[in-house]
Amino acid sequence: MSWNPALDPDCPMGEAIDAIETVIVPRARDLGGFEVRRALPAPKRQMVGPFIFFDQMGPAEFLTGKGIDVRPHPHIGLATVTYLYKGKIHHRDSLGTDQWIEPGAVNWMVAGHGITHSERTDGDLIKQPHALFGIQTWVALPQKHEDSGAIFEHAPKASLPMLEGEGKHLRLILGSAYGETAPVKVFSETFYADALLEAGASIPMPDNHEDRGLYVISGEVSVSGQSFAAGQMLVFRPGDQISAKAGEQGARIMLLGGATMDGPRHIWWNFVASSKDRIDAAKEAWRAGDWAHGRFKLPPGDDAEFTPAPKG
Repeated sequence: MSWNPALDPDCPMGEAIDAIETVIVPRARDLGGFEVRRALPAPKRQMVGPFIFFDQMGPAEFLTGKGIDVRPHPHIGLATVTYLYKGKIHHRDSLGTDQWIEPGAVNWMVAGHGITHSERTDGDLIKQPHALFGIQTWVALPQKHEDSGAIFEHAPKASLPMLEGEGKHLRLILGSAYGETAPVKVFSETFYADALLEAGASIPMPDNHEDRGLYVISGEVSVSGQSFAAGQMLVFRPGDQISAKAGEQGARIMLLGGATMDGPRHIWWNFVASSKDRIDAAKEAWRAGDWAHGRFKLPPGDDAEFTPAPKG
């Protein structure tokens, strides 16, 4: 979910970044019977391109009456995208958006100066057993867009570019790669794609982006003679010609990256900013709880409760 459940002392802050090429093994968190694996930010890598937060949600199977129940919470300085393989999540935000997130589609929420949203399993879905599996990412905004107005865009699955051939099936989620461009507006050079590889199929990493990485969702891939199983993120050196080859069972991978951000970012709870002052101002505004006149509003239709800010 686009919610940081705890302040993580291992997350790199501000200038405390060691931008090295590495293999990241995500940290697992149990959110009340629902497992999340967090690959970014990592102790030795804060971002890959503009991607500053990368969570694998599930796979999970929910019984009747159970599901995701994330109360309204705030964001600044970032954009979120939740990409699902299975299941549905009900998104509501302070712009008045009321939209279900469904497999293969893009819900692109740009927080800018501030937005509040909730993520729920409700309606008819919660009345029956259901599954959930997907990836939640945050994309840091360039400094010139940190204080812009909030935006929400929905791009249905059918609107996203699909490239197929030689055992490869790739859907472009954000940005530009392989000569195609996804429909939602991004604010810095970005690429993000979902690739299904048949057994033995190879896919080259885009060579027109400075920062590039991949995350193995399922199966196994080999890169430069080394094999990597599901649940690992690989980050590559700029300019290297890199291809990933699927193992005998095939593989599903997420490709991500873009231009390096214009400086490191501070992260506190659900806030991302280029300065601590921006974080402190947002923290104060959320704690004030002035939903009628303040910086943050609650989502229409889901304004009976909210997530308090953590201490600190």
